[in-house]
Amino acid sequence: MPRNVGRILSILVVVCSWTCTTLGDDLRTVFNGKNLDGWSAGPDNSWVVENGEITLRRDFDGQEHNRDYLWIDGEFGDFVLELEFKVADNTNSGVYLRTGDRQDPVWTGIEVQVANSFGKDQLSSTGTAGAIYDCQKPASNAIKAPGEWNQYRITCRGAQLSVELNGQQVIDMNLDRWAKPNQNPDGSQNKFNTALKDFPRRGSVGFQDHGRPVWYRNVRLKEL
Repeated sequence: MPRNVGRILSILVVVCSWTCTTLGDDLRTVFNGKNLDGWSAGPDNSWVVENGEITLRRDFDGQEHNRDYLWIDGEFGDFVLELEFKVADNTNSGVYLRTGDRQDPVWTGIEVQVANSFGKDQLSSTGTAGAIYDCQKPASNAIKAPGEWNQYRITCRGAQLSVELNGQQVIDMNLDRWAKPNQNPDGSQNKFNTALKDFPRRGSVGFQDHGRPVWYRNVRLKEL
């Protein structure tokens, strides 16, 4: 093969690879790595940006706090959300989806659990990373050890909700199956006085401050 032809083919391969990656990955960055522009914080103003990461700056007094949430500006219905998170030994946080009332997210939002469940064999709908809190335990415990970065890919489309944790699909649920208040499809109880099928299909997306250290970065979102 002539040298010039080989060089041209090499360039085309590089351009094609770059183009395919770009066209296939059109999630927009919602955290700029510098500040919280485009976000709304709760009353404690505990959320800060350090070293390109969203984290908490507060006195970790051992108490559970539920008041200081951090929300992406706007509301979202059908979307794909990607982010990375890191936990400590006692982390307790969550990613809230389609929250109907920012003043009452615990009862009006769907929470994907962020917790240190590394090495635990028993799966739980409340304590295992990747769970839909109090409603659906994950298919596996896919979280990495404290201090290592994990990746969520969360997809909401109509009644369908899926969660991938570190490349493993851990949740695939149809909200319409949660047809009764305070009850999961398997008959177990949950905390919600409103059936999940009746939750709004559009709302706020954000992170929970539960009084424990946590770190987030590379937050990207695409509306479907």
